[in-house]
Amino acid sequence: MPLLRTSILFFLAGLAEIGGGYLVWLWLRNGRSAWMGLLGGLVLILYGIIPTLQHFPHFGRVYAAYGGVFVVLSVLWGWGVDGVRPDRFDVLGSLICLAGVGVILYGPRGG
Repeated sequence: MPLLRTSILFFLAGLAEIGGGYLVWLWLRNGRSAWMGLLGGLVLILYGIIPTLQHFPHFGRVYAAYGGVFVVLSVLWGWGVDGVRPDRFDVLGSLICLAGVGVILYGPRGG
């Protein structure tokens, strides 16, 4: 169950960070309403809260591991929202990042 909870929280954090950033992007780069930017800012605040719900005790490890998840979710966002299909290097890089997440979070630690 901890792996499922960890995965869900990382996924939600990724959606909040990428989605909030995307709304701010639309506001500033595409001339959308300031309300869209404000909504993006609020979603980014939510992104700041979600990782604190992880059961891992160290901020640095949680955020380092989340960075790998962020890379994968960003590639998927680019594919699903922007229509940029991942190439073999995107896939390879994503797999390397996920391996890093596993090592950071679940590697054996000495006392």
